[in-house]
Order: sequence, then C-alpha cells, then structure tokens
Amino acid sequence: MSAASMSLATPPSATLAAAASPEEALLQALPDAAWLVELPSCRVRAVNAAACALLGREPRALCGAPAEDLLAAPEDLAWWAEARRLLAAGRPPEPLDSHTVLATAEGGIRHLRRVARPLHRSDGAAPAACLVALQDLSETQQARAELADALAELRATLEATADGILVTGLDGEVRGFNRRFAELWALPPELAEVGRGADVLAWMNRAVRDGKTQARRLETLRDAASLAATDRIELVSGLVLERVARPLESAGRAIGRVYSFRDLTERLRAHDRIDALARHDALTGLPNRLHMAAQIEQAVRSMRHTGDAFALLVIDLDRFRRINDSLGYEHGDRVLRDAGERIRRGLRQADQIARTGGDQFALLLRHADAAAAEAAAARVLAAVARPWQADDQPFTLTCSIGIALCPAHGRNADELLTHAEAAVRQAKLAGSNGLRFHQQHAGVDLRAQIQLDHAMRQALAAGRFRLHYQPQVSLSDGRIVGAEALLRWSDPALGEVPPGRFIPVAEDTGFIIALGDWVLSRAISQAARWHRSGLEVPVAVNVSALQFRQPRFLDRVRSVLRDHALPPSLLELELTESILLHDADQALPRLHGLASLGVRLAIDDFGTGYSSLAYLKRLPVGRLKLDRSFVHGLPDDARDAGITRATVQMALALGMEVVAEGVETEAQRRFVAAAGCHAFQGFLHAPALDPLSFASRLAEHAPDPATAPREGRDGNRRAGDGAAALQGERGLAVGAAPTGARLALVHRPVCD
Repeated sequence: MSAASMSLATPPSATLAAAASPEEALLQALPDAAWLVELPSCRVRAVNAAACALLGREPRALCGAPAEDLLAAPEDLAWWAEARRLLAAGRPPEPLDSHTVLATAEGGIRHLRRVARPLHRSDGAAPAACLVALQDLSETQQARAELADALAELRATLEATADGILVTGLDGEVRGFNRRFAELWALPPELAEVGRGADVLAWMNRAVRDGKTQARRLETLRDAASLAATDRIELVSGLVLERVARPLESAGRAIGRVYSFRDLTERLRAHDRIDALARHDALTGLPNRLHMAAQIEQAVRSMRHTGDAFALLVIDLDRFRRINDSLGYEHGDRVLRDAGERIRRGLRQADQIARTGGDQFALLLRHADAAAAEAAAARVLAAVARPWQADDQPFTLTCSIGIALCPAHGRNADELLTHAEAAVRQAKLAGSNGLRFHQQHAGVDLRAQIQLDHAMRQALAAGRFRLHYQPQVSLSDGRIVGAEALLRWSDPALGEVPPGRFIPVAEDTGFIIALGDWVLSRAISQAARWHRSGLEVPVAVNVSALQFRQPRFLDRVRSVLRDHALPPSLLELELTESILLHDADQALPRLHGLASLGVRLAIDDFGTGYSSLAYLKRLPVGRLKLDRSFVHGLPDDARDAGITRATVQMALALGMEVVAEGVETEAQRRFVAAAGCHAFQGFLHAPALDPLSFASRLAEHAPDPATAPREGRDGNRRAGDGAAALQGERGLAVGAAPTGARLALVHRPVCD
C-alpha cells in the first residue's frame, strides 16, 4: 500500500490493532516513539505503543489531533506552519532533525531528539504523510548534567586540596593540573594555557635541583604504566616536595598517571628544629648528653676501624649550688654559659663539648691518649679557675674532672660516661679543683653509696643513731655556755660510721629530711629533760637545707617545742649562708616566723658563702659561727688571720656574737679571743660527749652565780656568768648553766 492510499477517513476511534497499512505496520515495529501525520492536514493518523507510553495518552486520544499539539517547542510550530505553506505550493517540506521538549500529561518536560521526514511517493507526487520519530534523551541529559556536576565537584576538590595535582597521559603529555601545582612549581601564567603541556614538563625539569635524576625517574614511570611510586624532590627554590605517582586506570587498564606533590619544607624544618632542641641544651646552646652519647658511639665505631684512641672528660663545677643560692639563678645561668664558653675556647676543631647535667660538661677528645687528655684537663682547670665577677662582686670557681679512655676504660658510650662520672666524683672527694683517671674499682663506690643509704634507713628504724654534745666555752672566763648536738652512728655491720661519710649520702638521697627531723626532736627532748631537772643548758642541733625548706618546717619546730615544753628562748637555729640566701623572698618570712616564736637564729660556717651585708642586716640573726677552715690556719696564716679579724668586726658592727669553731690549740684560742670572739668550741676543750659525760663536765665548768648574761642584738644573751645549784640528769649534782643558753641548728648534722 502506498502513502497515497492513506486517508484521513480513519476514524479517531481507530485502534492500533485495527491498523492494516504497511506504514502503520512499520510504525508499530519501531522501538522509539513515532506517529504518522496526514499531509497536508497535519493531523495524526496513527501512533505506536512507544509514543502512547511517552505521551501518556491512549491511541484514540492522539489519532486525529493536530500534530503541533503534541510538541511544545516554538520551532515545532514553525516547522509545521512552514510544511503547510510548502505543501500548498506543491513542494515537500524539508526534513527536520533537532532537539526539542515535550510536555507530558503529568505536566513534566521530556528532552527529545525529534526526526520528521515526509514519506515520498514512488510516483513523485506530493507526499501524503510524514513520519515523526522521537528518541527520549531525558536520561542521557540527566546523566550529562550529573557528570558535569561531578566534574565540577572534582575540580573544586582538587583546587581545595593542599597538594599539587598533575595528570598526564601514558606518553607523559600533560592533561591538566590544579592551582596548587602551579603555585608549588611557580609556573608562569602563560603555561597554564591548554596545549602547553610540553612546556610545563620542560619547566619542571629546570625547576628540579637534580634534573638528571628527575628525568630518569619520569622515564621509569612512563615505561611501567601500572607502577606506583613515592619519592622526594628538591626544587631550586628551596622547597622539598613529596611526590606520589599512581596509575590512572579505566576498565582495569592504565590510561595515564596522576601525580600529587606535597610541600614538606616546613615540616622538615620543624623536625630539624625539634631534633636540634632534643640534642642541644637550651641554656648554653651546647650539645646535650643525648648528642654526646651519639658522638661517643660514632667515635667508638671509628676506633674499631682505625684504632685511634680517644678520651672522654667529665667536668663538674665545684660547689656550684652555692652560687645559685647566694647570687641567684639568673647569675648562676650566666656562669654556666660563661663556663661552657671558657671550656670550648681551648678545644681543637675535632674535639666536642656538651653540657650533660646541671653543672656538668663533657669533652670528647679525638686522637687523644692519657697524656693528651691530662694536658687538656689542665687547660680546662686553669680556664675555669680564672677570676669571676658578678655585679661587681668577685668570686672564685673551680672544677673537678674525671677522665675515661677508650678502649682502655670502656667500649661504648654508657661505659665511658659512667666511668668518667665515677672518676669526677673521686676527684671531688679528693678536694676538688683536680682531675682523676678512671680506676677499675671506682664503680664499687657507687654500690657502696647505695648500700650505705639502705643501712641508714635501717639504722634509723632500729634506733642505732645517737646524739653527743660538744661544749661551747666562753672566751672571757672558760665556762661552758652551750653545746652543739652532733650525730653518731654505730652499726653492727659497718662499725662506727663517721658523719662525713653518711651525711653527704643522706643529702643526695633526700633521707636528710627524716634524719634531721629525728635529730631536732631528740635534741629538744634532751634539752627539755635537762630543763625540767633545773639544768638550762643550750644544745646545738643541726638542720639541713632541705629540712628548712619544707613547707611545714615552722609548724614542726613549734610542735616539738610544745610537745616537750622547752622554752623557745633556749633554741637557737644555726643556718648556713646558702640556706639563708636561697630564695630569699621565701626564706626571710620563715626566719621572722621562727624569731617570733622566741627562737634565736645564728649563721653557721660564716665566710664560706657569698653573703650580702645589705641582706644580712635584714635577718633576725644574733650570732655568727666562724668556719673552722679559717681557724685552722691561725695564728700563722696571714690571710686566715685577716679574714677572722674582719669577720668579727663586721659581726660586732651588726650587733652579733661570734663563736669560733674547730679551736684545737691554745694559740688559736688566744687569737680568736683577742680578735673579739665571744666563745669557742673544739678539741682544745672537749670532743662531743654523751649526755651523762657532758653533764659531768658542765659541773666542772659552771659559771659564776654572781654574774648574769648580757642581752645582745635581737635579745641574744651574751656568753656571761651567773649560777644556781641545779640537780643534773639522773640525780647528778652539777653547777648551773647561764640562763642565756641557746639551742643551735645548723645546715646539716656534722661532727668534729
């Protein structure tokens, strides 16, 4: 059947099933929506099932309807109007192939590709029908829109990342990059244009510090399309980048490569700074113990290959704590920096210095034997011993040096440091300002200290400590005017242990706090027993610096005095200069608190510290004790004699009494008496005695009852006379001590 036989007589109620023409049969076979339009009426003649589904209408509702009613775009209306005009002129319309939109029955819009073609007749007559076919592109359009959104999101993500991104093809051709990539590589704006990929790669090759290595790596990546790699590259700009290369795959095959570039520059710099801080001392700027240990290990490895010996020196500043206590931590820090600089100046270029502790330094001397190490140590001793000055106040500082040789004394950093530190302790015990080489038995001393600390704690728990009392004698009449309590320790395993051996260990371990508290309590208890029996004799008890700095020390003194009913006026605390000057802002209120209890205060070992006279006159102190180190050289040593006279005159000017310690000869007694001292103690009169022996000696040297003690500065009574017959301990009849007797507490329990 030809198109000419088509007729508009087909009723609107015609169904698809009734269609019989070949054109209609063809129409039903088409998979896309299509309909036949009668020409020239331009009315729908037949529709297929796909068209009904697309339009959402029944066939009878479509057949006979104007064709332009089925499409919503203005160009459709124009095409049909043009088709009518051409048909009226006897000419067929031009085919139409374009995109349009369709209004659905539900009020929606469908995106379509529309093809409208006249069905030409075989006899050349004007076409009687037109086939309109529609392809639904809505899903395709939606997919494209979603793809565009995804690409925009991906682009925004790539632009927001902190990493630079570069995408290349398998041949290395640049396909794209983000803004961060351009920033990291400092690309000029013109290289960001499309089609400049080769120029971008050339720029990258020039920007890399090692261009040859860069080219080799890129070639390797091009040859292995599926290879993933991570490396670092350094740019001539100074940036260090981490480069991660990963294959770009599609459907399981590589189609290109994605590079990410991360700036590591600041992270590496921060790491270097942290490493420097971890390996260097913040105060002096010198390498620290960790760094020195690493250098020693490196020197050991070198020694194993070359056989070159080396030496390790550990330098410990002598009595540095007194500088901190008297001059303050700010000056102490300055001294540490200057000491490090003095030591460093004498080193060879190959030698290394480190600060390994609070007041300790270490030197690594390469290619050095024992003679070279000793010579270097002598230079250090001389450098540190040169005069020092702080705020126009001169002072002296020395050091002790321990030496360990490699390989003779150790073959690793731990052994060498341990042995050098043991040697420096031996040097300090020998009198400081000297040097010692490591000896094989030195390690025994460390074990002995640990054993001694344990034995001390057991001894205190078992009651093996005891107190003896050394008389203090008036220089005006030879009468006993007081006593100093001194600690003694008899151990079943160790025998009689001298205080000079166990007191330093107690101070190092902190056990001195418990030990000092026991001494304080026991001495006040003894003084109270004498007081209750009518014997008011002063007893001197030693208190450590750590004990004095305990937050509740003042409360403890008040409590012990109250518990034993001892008048506070019989208690005089003797404190070293370092205790008084350490953290003066806290020490001064505590001293005034003790004085307000009625307790008397004195300075022990005067002349060994760095006291400021301006500070001393602010203290509620009534007595100075001249250190035995100055008395020892009297009367022959001119310097000791001058220091003694000056100290006594200063004390008198401040309204203080002076007690000379360690008087062992008659010549020394005469000298300190002539200098103006008020009292003395020492072996010339008596060693420290047990309580019963002390009471007996007191009876032999009772003061004259006709005289009374005189009051001194801050209410301290002068060492004078005065008496009454009192009954001593255990019923022993003894003469009376002066009522101005005092109880003295010094910085640590010591004995003669």
